[in-house]
Amino acid sequence: MRAAVVVFPGTWSDRDCLYALGRMGIEARRVWHRETPAFARDELVVLPGGFSYGDYLRCGAIARFSPVMQAVRTHAEAGGLVIGICNGFQILCEAGLLPGALMRNASLQFRCVPAHLVVAEGVAAERASPFTRAIALRRVLAVPVSHGEGNYYADAATLDALEREGRVAFRYCDAEGRVTAEANPNGSLRNIAGVLSVGRNVLGMMPHPERACDALLGGEDGNAIWESVRASVRVAA
Repeated sequence: MRAAVVVFPGTWSDRDCLYALGRMGIEARRVWHRETPAFARDELVVLPGGFSYGDYLRCGAIARFSPVMQAVRTHAEAGGLVIGICNGFQILCEAGLLPGALMRNASLQFRCVPAHLVVAEGVAAERASPFTRAIALRRVLAVPVSHGEGNYYADAATLDALEREGRVAFRYCDAEGRVTAEANPNGSLRNIAGVLSVGRNVLGMMPHPERACDALLGGEDGNAIWESVRASVRVAA
């Protein structure tokens, strides 16, 4: 399979994503925000972390108007896989490809810390998403966070719909898998760390799996997400 890593002015995690994907044997290329490519059906589109356009106005508020986003939208609407990480998650929410919004951390502080994630129960087993297929039930992933606006918010009706439809992908938890307020690094409602689109082919998550791709970086748990995508593409082929 292949991947396309979208680069906006202010993006800085593109190299990390390229490295992580390459370690998994996934051929990846960069796509500049002014390009309007036709992504291949089996191509994973990655919107990486950073500070697109300096995070002026709101995080992701300007990037949503970049020419490349129409290509991303077309790809997503056709069932193609898209993942937005940190700033990429913010962009997907601003573009309306995912529900909700990312607000300032409850602490009002930038948090760059280790974190733990668990796949939400509603996404397990028969409702597994392309991004969680290879992750065992109740497995805890150690994946760091690095953000100032990662506090996921949506109204009660939207949150209930996400729960009912199994579209909460990940929740923050402690090292034993307990979903607690103490394990939540930013105040996200219901400890939400990642959400899925209606078609389950678009994922937005605040933690950085590309920073947990090599033992030299402290762990390889983030690779479970890339492996899930690779397995999903193989099944669909």
